[in-house]
Amino acid sequence: MTFYPNERIALFIDGANLYATAKGLGFDIDWRRLLDEFRKRGRLLRARYFTAIVESEDYSPLRPLVDWLDYNGYSVVTKRARQYTDQDGRRRTKGDMDVDIAVDMLELAAHVDHVVLFSGDSDFRRLVEAVQRRGVRVTVVSTLKTSPPMASDELRRQADNFIDIADIIGLIGRGPRPGSNDADDGDDADIDDAEDDDDGQ
Repeated sequence: MTFYPNERIALFIDGANLYATAKGLGFDIDWRRLLDEFRKRGRLLRARYFTAIVESEDYSPLRPLVDWLDYNGYSVVTKRARQYTDQDGRRRTKGDMDVDIAVDMLELAAHVDHVVLFSGDSDFRRLVEAVQRRGVRVTVVSTLKTSPPMASDELRRQADNFIDIADIIGLIGRGPRPGSNDADDGDDADIDDAEDDDDGQ
């Protein structure tokens, strides 16, 4: 599957999922390069980044990233993460953004031709199916190259196309983290070359 120059594109980024994927592959996202790369692929209407934020009294470590994204071409959707203690006395954080992503994607489906979902979460399979019924093509960006794989088989099968993020690190990454040998820097990668030929339909 190809990105067409005149198609209207929207990016939906599950922040926690993409962070875990990049960490598993040993690289950092270059957010400006990511946006620029997809602007080359068509008419990028929206790039939405979803994350839950743990707000302490003074500081959230995510706040600088969220503020930068907000001023540099991304629409940021946040909610306050809830902290609690589980039955074993361990401190846990809960801040699921799945419903927020689903609502926004369904609302925007009438105005775009192609949705790019940065998540491998199987919970999004039905959402992808619903968006496809509205005539929108869906590309899932995640990875099979971590252990365990971040991309669920159900989501890959439902998507029109799958891009393994490990194949495009050279296009959207800042490079491997110091001491990490796990990630191929993918300098010669191209999004079209990285696409899976099986559309899973």
